[in-house]
Amino acid sequence: MAKNKPAAPKPADALLLELRGLIDSARQHVAQTVNATLTMLYWHVGKRIRSEVLRDGRAEYGEQILSTLSTQLVREYGQSFGLRSLRRMIQFAEVFPDEAIVATLSQQLSWSHFIEILPLKQPLEREYYAELCRVERWSVRTLRERIASQLYLRTAIAKQPESVVKAEIGHLRAGGQMTPELVFRDPYMLDFLGLPHDYSERDLEDAILREMERFLLELGVGFTFVARQKRISVGADDFYLDLLFYHRHLKRLVAVELKLEKFLPAHKGQMELYLRWLNQHDRAVGEEPPIGLILCATKDAEQVKLMDMDASNIRVAEYLAHIPDMKVLQVQLHRAVELARERAAQVTLPQPATIAEAASQAPKPQSGKKGDNA
Repeated sequence: MAKNKPAAPKPADALLLELRGLIDSARQHVAQTVNATLTMLYWHVGKRIRSEVLRDGRAEYGEQILSTLSTQLVREYGQSFGLRSLRRMIQFAEVFPDEAIVATLSQQLSWSHFIEILPLKQPLEREYYAELCRVERWSVRTLRERIASQLYLRTAIAKQPESVVKAEIGHLRAGGQMTPELVFRDPYMLDFLGLPHDYSERDLEDAILREMERFLLELGVGFTFVARQKRISVGADDFYLDLLFYHRHLKRLVAVELKLEKFLPAHKGQMELYLRWLNQHDRAVGEEPPIGLILCATKDAEQVKLMDMDASNIRVAEYLAHIPDMKVLQVQLHRAVELARERAAQVTLPQPATIAEAASQAPKPQSGKKGDNA
C-alpha cells in the first residue's frame, strides 16, 4: 500500500510572500481594533463630561472644571486629552448621540475621519459623509476632498425632503444597496481635465479618456469603464454612445452622453433609444435596467422636471469645466437644494380640489334647536 508522500516544501520566495501576508493582515486587524477602541473611548469621555460636568451646557463652572480636567489628564496621559481635544470629544458625543451607530462607524472610520465630519452644521450632511465614508472606505484625504467639493449638496438625495434623506441613509446603514439618488450628482467638477475655453465635444471626450482615473473618482466609487463610442445598431442606422460604464453597487450599465450645449428635449429621446437597446442587447442576467446620464453645459430645471426624466431612468446633470469661486458655488448649491425641497413639499401637499372633496364628504354637524344646550 502506497504511503502518502509529504508535501514538497515551498520555495523561499513563496513562503516569504505568505508570511508577509499573515503579518500584514494581523497588523491591519490590530490597527482597526485599536482605532475602534480609541474612537469609542473618546465618545464615552465626551459623553461623560457633557452629562456629568457640563450638565448639557448649563453648569456654571463647567468650563473651569473642563480646563482643570484637561490639565490633569494631559499630565497623566499626554496631549491627546488637551482642552481642544476634550471639546472635540464633547462635540462628538453631542452630534453622534447613538452609541450603536458610532460603534459601527468606528470599525471603518478613524478618529481623524470624525474630526473632518464634526464641523459640518447639518445633521443629515454629517450622516451622509459618515455612511458613504464607511461604505466606500474613503481615506481621510479623500473625505476632506469630498467635503471641500460640496459633494453632499451635489447629490440628488440632498434635493429630496429631509424625511426621504433620513430614510435613504437609514437604509444604507442597515446594509441596504446604494440607490441612484446617492450615486449621481449635479454638477460634476471636471476642472482637472484642463480644457481650453473653446473646447469641442471631441476635446471633452478625449480629455476624459486621458484622465479616466480622475474622472472615475469624480463619478464616485463603484464605476468601471466599459466602452467609448459604443455602437448602437437600430435597423439600417448606426448610433454611437459617447461613454459606457458599469456600476457594481447599482448592478447596472450607465450610459453617458456629453453635450456642449444646453440640455434639449431631443436629448431625452436619444438617450431613451440607447437605454432600450442596451436593455435588450447588453443587459446581463441579474442586472438592473440600464440608467442614463446626460452631462450638459447647462440646463433648465423646470424643463427637466416637466419631462419626468426619472420615469425614463435618465439623469440630467451639468458639468463645470472651470470651477468658479467655491463660496459662490456653495451659495448656489444651497439655493438649488432649498428650491428642490420646496417643490417636493408642494407635490406632497393635498391639492385644493382634494381638500374640497374631503370637506364635502365629512359629516356635517347637526343644527340644534334653541334651548337644546340649556
